[in-house]
Amino acid sequence: MNAMNFVEPEERVALRKAAADLAGKYGHDYYAKKARAGEKTDELWNEAGQLGYLGVNLPEEYGGGGAGIADLAAVLEEFAAAGSPLLLMVVSPAIVGTVLSRFGTADQKKQWLPGIADGSKKIVFAITEPDAGSNSHKITTTARRDGGDWILSGRKVFISGVDEADAVLVVGRTEDAKTGRLKPALFVVPTDTPGFEFTKIDMDIVAPENQFSLFLDDVRLPAEALVGEEDAAIAQLFAGLNPERIMGASFSLGTARYALDKAVGYANERQVWGAPIGSHQGLAHPLAQVKIELELAKLMTQKAASLYDAGDDFASGESANMAKYAAAEVAIRAVDQAVQTHGGNGLATEYGLGSLVTAVRLGRIAPVSREMVLNFVGQHSLGLPKSY
Repeated sequence: MNAMNFVEPEERVALRKAAADLAGKYGHDYYAKKARAGEKTDELWNEAGQLGYLGVNLPEEYGGGGAGIADLAAVLEEFAAAGSPLLLMVVSPAIVGTVLSRFGTADQKKQWLPGIADGSKKIVFAITEPDAGSNSHKITTTARRDGGDWILSGRKVFISGVDEADAVLVVGRTEDAKTGRLKPALFVVPTDTPGFEFTKIDMDIVAPENQFSLFLDDVRLPAEALVGEEDAAIAQLFAGLNPERIMGASFSLGTARYALDKAVGYANERQVWGAPIGSHQGLAHPLAQVKIELELAKLMTQKAASLYDAGDDFASGESANMAKYAAAEVAIRAVDQAVQTHGGNGLATEYGLGSLVTAVRLGRIAPVSREMVLNFVGQHSLGLPKSY
């Protein structure tokens, strides 16, 4: 995206259309049916992978498109706008694919990136812990050396998609870095490794992807499981977290677009007192407000992606946090107003909105809470004293 004229390049416009056409073949009915049946959206995932949409941000030499996170975010936004978002796009190609591309060894890239790019392999991401919450400095998952191997022990919670993953990128710390500032050590842990166990967390969100608790009980890993450098500094971790926020924002943006489109369509068709209900300002103005806030959030998301792809990690961090915040808020507003516009029909299954009421609420919590975004902006953008 050109920072001066705010117009996406022709290639991305074409990519958006192609992604929208693909997702439109499936739609929200497909997504909701799969979710309610406890099934995966494998058909859409596999077709997207075969067509190259899942790996547009990964290096061409490993089967990717050689583009940036802005292009991958555009694909996810279009999928969500069609009612068929793919949550694991946030995780496997965006977080893990980016970290491996930037910091992985040649062997790690060769082993994992082609499969991530075409969708035949999935690696999910594990950072959150039960007792750490948003304070990543309190991570207790610990790696210690044992000869040429690593022994990894700890627990993680709310990890998406472990049941469909080939491996998990686990964030821990080395044994001699248990206290003080976080010096993350990242490990690729295949899900069939002895000592690695996971348990499903029951959720009220209707989605094809499940959440899990992980238990790592003296998991023995070879030396080559370590990604990047031991005690690699916080920059290596944030190489994946900024794309996570950008993709999370795009997920919310697409969902907001889906809800707004449903509301506008209904408001134009539904007649009460001899006129479409959209002619009444009580409905028209809230929908117009959603449209304005949606466009503002989209611009910030595009700015964050542009800065990240330009290699400005610090500036993209500020924008990515702001984008994630704004997109989550407008998604909640859009779904709420879409339900209100539909009246009782807004909670009827056939209209495809009711299940989103709970789902969009997640955007305020994950991948980073609204409150932590405000802390970041207060401290780093405004120069206010640290509050925590």
